[in-house]
Amino acid sequence: MPECNVHLTELVIYLSLAPRSNAVYVATQKVAEDVKKTLNQPVPLQIRNGVTKLMKEAGYGQGYQYAHDTKDKITSMQTMPDNLVGHEYYFPSEQGHEIRFKKRLEQIKLWHKNHDK
Repeated sequence: MPECNVHLTELVIYLSLAPRSNAVYVATQKVAEDVKKTLNQPVPLQIRNGVTKLMKEAGYGQGYQYAHDTKDKITSMQTMPDNLVGHEYYFPSEQGHEIRFKKRLEQIKLWHKNHDK
């Protein structure tokens, strides 16, 4: 506990001074809408962990791409259910650090435009 007191205090100070944005809240609401509409869509096989022989035979984990091993730290692997591909949820503002997130999302979109099939 004593070790984290300073860290928690720093967090409270940082958050109390940070520029305000509701972009994450809006994203959360959009995700919740899709969850209600689509209910229990299956996780793509390539990102499922094939821990048993049966799972591996069923295709779990086949085609998995480990982003950390790639030059750009991005892959073209689909990680969303088919009916949610293309849905976007987070639209960062230009407040505070969100401008950096916005630029990073633009870089990622450009990468996909140049690398996806």
